[in-house]
Amino acid sequence: MKGDPLRLNHKKIIERYRGYVARKIGVGLVLFLLLVFTCLYALNIGSYSLSLHEIIKAFLGENLKASLVLWNIRLPRIIGAVLVGASLAVSGCVMQCILRNPLASPFTMGISHGAVFGASLAIGILGAGATESTGKVFVNNPYIVVIFAFSGSLFGMLVILALAKLKGLGPGAMVLAGVAMGSLFTAATTFIQYFATEQQLAAMVYWSFGDLGRLVWKEVWIIAAIFLPSFAYFFLKRWDYNAMESGDETAKSLGVRVERVRFIGALLASLVTSVAVSLVGIIGFIGLICPHLVRLLIGGNHRFLIPTSTIFGALLLLISDSLARTIIAPVVLPVGVLTSFMGAPMFIFLLIKTKKSLG
Repeated sequence: MKGDPLRLNHKKIIERYRGYVARKIGVGLVLFLLLVFTCLYALNIGSYSLSLHEIIKAFLGENLKASLVLWNIRLPRIIGAVLVGASLAVSGCVMQCILRNPLASPFTMGISHGAVFGASLAIGILGAGATESTGKVFVNNPYIVVIFAFSGSLFGMLVILALAKLKGLGPGAMVLAGVAMGSLFTAATTFIQYFATEQQLAAMVYWSFGDLGRLVWKEVWIIAAIFLPSFAYFFLKRWDYNAMESGDETAKSLGVRVERVRFIGALLASLVTSVAVSLVGIIGFIGLICPHLVRLLIGGNHRFLIPTSTIFGALLLLISDSLARTIIAPVVLPVGVLTSFMGAPMFIFLLIKTKKSLG
């Protein structure tokens, strides 16, 4: 029938759903376009400014000096910022879902603290840090530091996952275990720093500053090789994550293997984060604030939340790094300082909100 109310109601539902999807995709597209424009802007700014015409000539190899700046300095830093920001944001998004805690993130789960401990161990025990006669601090054996930082960050999360597997820890207990591991790593790092020389202590503090300028192409490819398949897995499991938002029992009734999804998700999120922080140092709060800000824009459907959080994380870190390079130029600030300034107020807001929701 032409005026069938059921058919008309069905048509309205379809139209509303299409509008719902279009709004979510629209936010993602806007953020992606902002990311592209920010990348172009980041190519231009710096101590050696490049116009759009010079950038094009550099890509074509017609301007040797600009080409060296572009390929050896600017592009590794920009692509590295995009990959690291995306890695931290998607890891935080997944952790908050599988652990059912709005405060869960790579930073609050002790992964970053483990990286600092590993790097401090390499610098203090193996002498991987030094200072020049000019007073400049540097790490003279960066790959040893990276290996130790990666091992420290991944070790902490593996302990938590092993406890969860063997002792049946729930999501809340896993978060508390992460806080405990972070505290343990902090105490161990302080112990190493107490007995370190002035040069070693300076090198430890220098490494802990999040700095995207230390990335080279080889390290960018390493981050990409870990991030891309992990992101693909997270996106494939988006429906499982949506089911887990309603609780473990509901997810199990829908056929989700909750313990397995939680274990693999936490392992991959930790791996992605460990690789990123071991190569660039500590960049806090990106994994915490990005998923929450995206939820305010598009809601909690992981079909859209995972890719949009990833794009927003890349955008936020790239903007932060661009500000770090220009805000008091020619001095370049560690990007971790700016992300902490932005993240700390958001963290306090979430603490207050969580306390209110718990009564």
